[in-house]
Amino acid sequence: MPPFVTIALACFALSPTARAVDPPPDGGYPNQNTAEGEDALLNLDTSIATDNTAIGFNALYANTTGWGNAAIGSQALYNNKVGIENTAIGAQALFNNVGAGSINLLGCCNTANGSGALYSNTTGNANTATGAGALFKNIGGDFSNSLGSYNTANGFEAMYQNTTGHQNSAFGSAAMLNNTTGNYNTANGQAALFYNTTGSSNTAMGVGALDGNTVGNNNTAIGFEALEGDTDFNSTGSNNTGIGYQALFSYTTGSNNVASGYQALYNNATGNYNTASGQGALFSNTTGVITSLTARTPSAAIRPAAITSD
Repeated sequence: MPPFVTIALACFALSPTARAVDPPPDGGYPNQNTAEGEDALLNLDTSIATDNTAIGFNALYANTTGWGNAAIGSQALYNNKVGIENTAIGAQALFNNVGAGSINLLGCCNTANGSGALYSNTTGNANTATGAGALFKNIGGDFSNSLGSYNTANGFEAMYQNTTGHQNSAFGSAAMLNNTTGNYNTANGQAALFYNTTGSSNTAMGVGALDGNTVGNNNTAIGFEALEGDTDFNSTGSNNTGIGYQALFSYTTGSNNVASGYQALYNNATGNYNTASGQGALFSNTTGVITSLTARTPSAAIRPAAITSD
C-alpha cells in the first residue's frame, strides 16, 4: 500500500466527531431539559419532567415535575413547580406561577412576554400578556371555575390590576389597567376602560373610550373618548352605545342611551333611553328621558340662495 494512503487512513480514524459549533453547547439534561444560568432548573426532577428550557439566573428555579415550559430571563417562572406549557420571556415574567393538579391542570398554557408580565399569576390558565407589567396582579382560580383565565393583555401595564377577571381582551398601554374582577370586556386603545373595576361585557375602541366606567355593564363605545365618563372617573351607567368622537362624553349614571355621531349626546350625564343620531345631536341634553333626535343637513331645496354682488 502506498505510504500516503496509509497516512490518510490513519488521520481519518483519529479525527474527532465533527460539530456545528465549537465548543459544543452545554446545559443539556435528561428528558430534553435545557438549563443555562445560575441555578436555572435547580430543583428539576429529571426522571419525570420533560422538555423544559430555562435560560437566565434562577429561571424555572422551583420547577420539579412541570413539563413543556420555557423561561428566558432572570427569575422567569421562578416559582413554577408543576405548571405545564408556560412561556415566560423577561425578568420575573410569570414569577409566581405555581400550577396545580395532575389531570385538571391549573397554571397551564400561559404566555408572558415582558418584564413582570403575569408576575402574580399562580393558577390562572391560558392567559397572554405582552408588555412590561401586563396582567401583573392576575392570580387565578381553582378547579371549579375559570377565574383569572383566558385573558389577553397587550401593552404596557395593560390589565395591570386584574386579579380574577376572566375572558377579557385589552390592547394598548394602560388599557383596562384597573380592572379587577370584570369579565368579558374588550378594550382597544390607550387607557380604554382605564377605571373599569368590576364592570362586565363592555366594549371600548378608541383612546380614552369608556375611560371613566367603573361598574357599568354592557356598554359599547367606539371613537376617541366616546363614553369617556365624569371627571370623578366613577361612571356606572349600563347598556349605552356611543359611536363617534366624544359621543356620550359626559355620561355618569345614564343608561340605555344610543348616540351616533360627532359629540352626539355630549353632555348627557344621567338621562336614560335617549337616541341621538348626527353631529352634535342632543348635545346639551343632560337629564332628559326618552328623547330622540336625528340631526340632518338641510336639503338643497330649502337652503337659502347664495348672495352675490353685482
